[in-house]
Amino acid sequence: MRHATGDLTPGTGGYDAELRRHNEVLRRAAGVRFRDHVLDIGCGAGQTTREAARTARAGSVLGIDVSAPALERARGLARAEGLRNVAFEQADAQVHRFPPERFDLAISRFGTMFFDDPAAAFANVGRALRPAGRLVMMVWRAPELNAWDVTIRRCLEAAAGKAAGASGGPDPFSLADPAAVREILRGAGFVDVAFTDVHEPVYYGPDAAAALDWVRGFTCTSETLGRLDPAAAARAVENLRGALAEHLTDEGVRFDSRAWIVTAHRAGTV
Repeated sequence: MRHATGDLTPGTGGYDAELRRHNEVLRRAAGVRFRDHVLDIGCGAGQTTREAARTARAGSVLGIDVSAPALERARGLARAEGLRNVAFEQADAQVHRFPPERFDLAISRFGTMFFDDPAAAFANVGRALRPAGRLVMMVWRAPELNAWDVTIRRCLEAAAGKAAGASGGPDPFSLADPAAVREILRGAGFVDVAFTDVHEPVYYGPDAAAALDWVRGFTCTSETLGRLDPAAAARAVENLRGALAEHLTDEGVRFDSRAWIVTAHRAGTV
């Protein structure tokens, strides 16, 4: 689910906290090496970018995102950590003119599902990779496998009816189908496309109140609430409050989730 403010929420909540378990899975799958030059697609406030930079100490990492505020925070965090082999650019991976064959590895933590033209985007990323360069990305599996999406949409639909599903916004599940993704990547010049299931919880905050604040920032939630009359919006918020309270555990508000780690190589040999 895309959040309106990306990684910018401080404290115990926020995007990085939500995806802490997923981040560890992606880090292991990426296997960044000491001399790698890495491209981080949809980097947000740069947690994955900075982690890659700490490993690729003799290489470099470029994080790109379309959000200027997120990138400003990413630069500040990188400066505070003393990282000198990392840079951030405001760019759309679909059309940005990357240096050809510059990177050994392209990574993304839920940053590739929102391309208007995924075929063009992955072809562009492929051209930026060296021959046999690797792509490692994490994307959501089907919505019915993600309890957070099922729960949020049911809460909204109970108060809003069909209005809850009327958004024409970005689809966080656009890369959920392995067959479709395999066809896109092969068409973009990638080979050895593989999928690994990721079954980890998402974290929405230490209590139901914090979780509600976080969920209200999701694109589908905010857009739906904005279309409703005040009474219906209030019912939807109460529905969400109750559902989030039901998912409160000793470790905070958590929901079951499923994702894919998708790996591939650019065709060619080193």
